[in-house]
Order: sequence, then C-alpha cells, then structure tokens
Amino acid sequence: MTTLADLIRQAAERLAAAGIDSPALDAEWLAEHAFGIRRSALGREGATVPDVETAARFGALVERRAAREPLQRIVGSWEFWGLELELGPDTLIPRADTETVVDAVLRRRPDRAYPWRILDLGTGSGAILLALATEYPYARCVGTDISPGAVTIAGRNARRLNLSDRSAFICGDWDTALAGRFDIVVSNPPYIPDAEIEELMPEVSRHEPRRALAGGTDGLAPYRTIAAALRRLLVPGGLCVLEHGAGQGAAVRDILARAGLDGIETVPDLGGRDRVTLATAR
Repeated sequence: MTTLADLIRQAAERLAAAGIDSPALDAEWLAEHAFGIRRSALGREGATVPDVETAARFGALVERRAAREPLQRIVGSWEFWGLELELGPDTLIPRADTETVVDAVLRRRPDRAYPWRILDLGTGSGAILLALATEYPYARCVGTDISPGAVTIAGRNARRLNLSDRSAFICGDWDTALAGRFDIVVSNPPYIPDAEIEELMPEVSRHEPRRALAGGTDGLAPYRTIAAALRRLLVPGGLCVLEHGAGQGAAVRDILARAGLDGIETVPDLGGRDRVTLATAR
C-alpha cells in the first residue's frame, strides 16, 4: 500500500524532474493543502495510507506545480508580514522583498499610536496596506487598484483580518478617484519593462497578472505618474515609499527629485539589492 510518505517522496521526485527549485518543500506544502495535515506533522503521519480520492487530488496538484503554476496560486493564499492573504488572478503573489516597504515606513514613522492617513497605490491583495494597518492600530488606510478583482480580494482580506473598519479599497487608476491628502503613500507598482516580461520564469510570465508587471517601455512609467501626483497627495513632510527593481534605484530617485521631493534615499532588501526608495514632501 502507498503511504503518505511514499506519495510525498514521489511528488518531490516528479517536481525535481520538472525543474522545480525546491521540490521537497513544495511537495510538503501541497500535501498539507491536499490532506489537511500541517507540514510539521507530516513526518508523524507518514505511515498513513490516504484514501484514493484524496491521493488523486494531491497528484493533480503536483502536476499543476510541475507545469510551473506557482505554489501560492495552487494553495490560493500566502503569508506576508505574518498575515495570511487570499490571492486571486488579478493580484500579485506577495514576496518577502516587498516587506522592505513596510519596514522602511515603520523605521521612519515609529509612532504606532498616531492616527496616520495611509494610501497604497496599486494595492493588489492589500498586502502592504494591511500590514501597515496591523502595525498602526489607529491608522486610516486607503488602497486603490485599477482591477475590480483585486479590490474585491483586498476587501475580503481586510474583513478576514478584522481591519475593514480602518481600511477602504477603491477601484481606480492610481490617484484619479482620490481626494484629500495623506501622511504616508506607499506603492509596489509594475516595474518590468514590457519587452522583458516573456523572458521571466514561467511562474511569473504565465501566471502573474500582466497589468501588475508591465511598467512600460523602460519599466518606469508608473513612477512618473505617481511622482506627478505626490505633491497633491502628500501633506507637507509626508512620506512616500516606493518599491522598484534592483537596478532602478537611481532612476526612481531622479524621477522623485524632478517632482520636487526631498530626503530621497534608497534602501536595500534582505538580499542587499536596492529595493525601496523613500522621499518626503516639502
């Protein structure tokens, strides 16, 4: 009889043959999702013989991953800043590098008791906004996204995390549906040059929403749009924190400087790569 341990081992071998970078770990994640057994308990349950139907479901998930569908999209959710977030076809998968945005805000605005007004442009799943709403319990947060599907997902995530009373999501193109000013503006806009998207790994080029990736000819078009709006959106002394590609720090600093912002600096992610540029309004 085929045990749970056998199925996981076979899945890891299948994923390794398909070129998956972390086949054993991905096999365990899929097993947790299919069998409802936490990864920490899979070893103890290894001698269990799963029923045929559940084993077949697990096998189908493994084949989806072998076809390079992202693990996060298969399981339907992922963790960001310790928060479990639902994903959808219109939302990017939250990445650990993006936590650099949250960390940068917290370091420069350390007062957790202040009622900050926070805006997240291109909110997607709401990852950055909801992380900040968790850290600032008196903040009022607004997220915008051009995709109605993303706005729906972000709203569901806010309700699940009991943050919907301080978080609102608006469907609109960047700042066009907004009035008023904010203390903090954050964004992880599209920054991949359009011509380079097809060259990315299949998990990204085939399965991430193209509208959330495509940054125009040079990958910087959204930054120009955001920079032009910041003087209207930020209060004097307000903080802007933008994620960007590892090689785009100098270009984003220049765009913000031309828009009349001060205190411009770029900070690295955990891998030491330029990832986030900050600026303040005059």
